Amino acid sequence: MEELKDIEALLVEERTFTPPEEFVERANITDPGIYEEARRDPERFWANFAQELEWFRPWKKVLEWNPPYAKWFVGGKLNISYNCLDRHVKGPRKNKAAIIWEGEPGDTRTLTYFELYREVNKFANVLKKLGVKKGDRVAIYLPMIPELPIAMLACARIGAPHSVVFSAFSSKALQERTEDSKAKLLITADGYYRGGKVEQLKERADEAAAACPSIEKVVVVKRIGREVPMQKGRDFWWDELMRDAPAYCEPEQMDSEDMLYILYTSGTTGKPKGVVHTTGGYLVGVYATMKWIFDIKEEDTFWCTADIGWVTGHSYIVYGPLAVGTTSLIYESVPNYPQPDRFWEIVEKYSVNIFYTAPTAIRAFTRDGEEWPNKHDLSSLRLLGSVGEPINPEAWMWYHRVIGKERCPIVDTWWQTETGMILISPLPGITRTKPGSATFPFPGVEAEIVDKDGRPVPPGRGGYLAIMRPWPAMLRTIYGDPARYEKYWNQVPGIYFTGDGAKKDEDGYFWIVGRIDDVINVSGHRLSTMEVESALVEHPAVVEAAAVGKSHPLKGQALTAFVILAPGYEESPALVQELRNKVAEVIGPIAKPDEIIFVPDLPKTRSGKIMRRILKDLAERRELGDTTTLRDPAIVDEIRKKMGY
Repeated sequence: MEELKDIEALLVEERTFTPPEEFVERANITDPGIYEEARRDPERFWANFAQELEWFRPWKKVLEWNPPYAKWFVGGKLNISYNCLDRHVKGPRKNKAAIIWEGEPGDTRTLTYFELYREVNKFANVLKKLGVKKGDRVAIYLPMIPELPIAMLACARIGAPHSVVFSAFSSKALQERTEDSKAKLLITADGYYRGGKVEQLKERADEAAAACPSIEKVVVVKRIGREVPMQKGRDFWWDELMRDAPAYCEPEQMDSEDMLYILYTSGTTGKPKGVVHTTGGYLVGVYATMKWIFDIKEEDTFWCTADIGWVTGHSYIVYGPLAVGTTSLIYESVPNYPQPDRFWEIVEKYSVNIFYTAPTAIRAFTRDGEEWPNKHDLSSLRLLGSVGEPINPEAWMWYHRVIGKERCPIVDTWWQTETGMILISPLPGITRTKPGSATFPFPGVEAEIVDKDGRPVPPGRGGYLAIMRPWPAMLRTIYGDPARYEKYWNQVPGIYFTGDGAKKDEDGYFWIVGRIDDVINVSGHRLSTMEVESALVEHPAVVEAAAVGKSHPLKGQALTAFVILAPGYEESPALVQELRNKVAEVIGPIAKPDEIIFVPDLPKTRSGKIMRRILKDLAERRELGDTTTLRDPAIVDEIRKKMGY
């Protein structure tokens, strides 16, 4: 790990905001004593939440911890689909809206808990009929339509781990993830709407499926109603399969430690990591955080604007909201189509109470101007949330003033694909917030800012954000690669190093400053620079490439790629566009570099290691650090001249 620098330069934030009295009066949690209670006996704390769920067989032991491997609720048997659906339809939530969906063109669907329960049961029977058994992996490559959560819950019902792949990813990205998980069945759609265009999803799915021998069957949802190629004996229409499917499927009794899903996240080696989440601990973690952080009330409509293809969507669009029995809103498309007020139009239309979005989106809203949200009645909002990356204080203030009308607490949450659940966040009925700070670890979570040897650093000093003990929704392994999982814990045995830099101020507030490795955060999406480099080098014009993140006022970070050309190729705007398109083809459009700089060589150490620190300085156009360790220090001046500074 690199030594952390520059963290000391963070602005000191003096503004603080106390939870409004009217919010506190109705808040689920108002006693700060819960932090101490959870610290004294964290296992009992988590067990209390677990007891609010339904188990087929109770656990014998809350936690079994053999670093770096944990088991939670050992011996317990349960089913997540049962907890998200069956236990609600047995009571007054039966006819309550579980999912409200809005498509880009304005088409809508509402599924009550009973309707969702019936659809999930039917699709679970479809999966069984197609030969999917407990333990088989199912790849899901769907846009933001109701069939996506239905498919996930149906997989969970029969004990088939799902692997959801973001629908904007390329066929190659889908292929890599499907090959790694050895998925037996693929679920996709004929297409979807995004920003006024029709995305042709089925063709990308076909390309990937053709290269994955493990895929036996493909189920296709009719979203657009366009003609698509259908391979006889392999491809089936969702609606035709559902027509005669029985309306009840007995839920599989899953061990607490049985795998629920694999979700691929970028890794620094270039190969995506299949993060494995299991059943019992994950459900307890998302249930507890959903209930307390978002202060869920029975009448709430909750809207998390993430894509379900990311962990935020898994935990806080599907499993968390449905576990607590709230109404979860799903929107198919982008925030600014057809106009920049689409989100605010939806908030007003459905009287959204809790709105959870990314700082990238908030920065885009600030750029579009206050007139767009001001056109709409946002008075239904009572709580705002932020997720995906650190939020800068000015964006926080805009969110507070313009969207929250200075009356909605903001829960700025920190967590990861690997953590499964929010780990650091305000509790809105208790916490005095500071713009830009995620505030404090959730009760029962022990986080610390440490040096590379795991020792806590003094307040105000930069360090590594570490989690000092296990938490229920933690990843259990990297699929097929336990050694890669162990790396999270081997810096200091028994301590989870998050890969993020952070500091704690004099009041104990946590300030996250971003990644310290080569995974960068573009518009809330974690991307491996190594994957981008690999995609660039696939083009015959590129001999070598290095990608780094640089600050971007809208996206948080943007990619700059330094490229060495092969003999016979010349720099041109057309080649820049070709290379950007190549990255989009291999990974997806979100990974396109904002800037491509052609260079004669890259700054390297004498052993041949690329000095990314120097490339980051160059990308940011700032003064360089020490260049004496470079094999050829003169190369830095050559690159600077090319960049015109």
